[in-house]
Amino acid sequence: MFFSIIIPLYNRPQEIKELLQTLVNQTYMAFEVLVIEDGSTLDAKNIVASFNDKLDIKYFVKPNEGQGFARNYGFERAKGDYFVIFDSDCLIPANYLENVKNHLYNQNLDAFGGPDDAHPSFTPLQKAISYSMTSVFTTGGIRGKSKNAGGQFHPRSFNMGLSRKVWEKVGGFIITRLGEDIEYSIRIHEAGFVIGLIPNAKVFHKRRTSFTAFWKQLHFFGRARINITKFFPSTLKLVHFFPAIFTLGLLFSLIANVFSWQIAVICNLLIIIYFVLIFFDAWNENKSIKVAFLSIFTSLIQLTAYGFGFMQDYIKKIIFNK
Repeated sequence: MFFSIIIPLYNRPQEIKELLQTLVNQTYMAFEVLVIEDGSTLDAKNIVASFNDKLDIKYFVKPNEGQGFARNYGFERAKGDYFVIFDSDCLIPANYLENVKNHLYNQNLDAFGGPDDAHPSFTPLQKAISYSMTSVFTTGGIRGKSKNAGGQFHPRSFNMGLSRKVWEKVGGFIITRLGEDIEYSIRIHEAGFVIGLIPNAKVFHKRRTSFTAFWKQLHFFGRARINITKFFPSTLKLVHFFPAIFTLGLLFSLIANVFSWQIAVICNLLIIIYFVLIFFDAWNENKSIKVAFLSIFTSLIQLTAYGFGFMQDYIKKIIFNK
């Protein structure tokens, strides 16, 4: 089984160096790497070239069109039986491809995804962001489930694989951002292919490294959910409204503190209980009080940024059809 690993890249040379080093350490080496420089002004040509004697690696430069179309560019040039997509801010455990290969031999999947986690080397903030994006106390907790409250399992493009026959029948991404991976997964499902979660195909995902950048990313994710709904209206589920409901509840609580202390007491108590649960769960998972404390803020951002982005485009695109 031969894999083609496809990595879109935009102005992140240092990230690609760390990612490529983890690929050098893979226990299963039947793979090629295609790095697609998507119109970067800060390129990684020399860094990629330094791995020529360590990996079967190819470097391509194209005009900037976004990550979805950069992946398509890689698909068109890949030789593998399976195409594996990584984001440049991921670190790949040494047994990743071995685990995927063994799983695919035992259970035929046309496309797959895997979970993400925080690496021990990550900063406390990166670990807190990872917690909020994977916790059962936030909507991030449904992302790594084989079947979740949102319906079918949809692999995410930071850790996603598909067979060559999927590419040949379904084609590639038709939107380059704003939920392009979920839209693609839905079309793969509708074409009759089998998609599954490989639980031990885990990657370490760095994500954003500041509260501000994390807010912008999650606000974008909320808008992306509505963009997907424009293609597939039936995929909008109750769970997708949870961040918006939480955000409205938080705003209601703030207003209640001004106009009704009785209601404010109840609202504030519920919010405190919720964040206490997050604190102790994050502490138990990371064994760090600092990470647990930061997880309160990253979880708040995870829900409210997504909620505001979701409501913004729901009003604009669904209600007013703009």
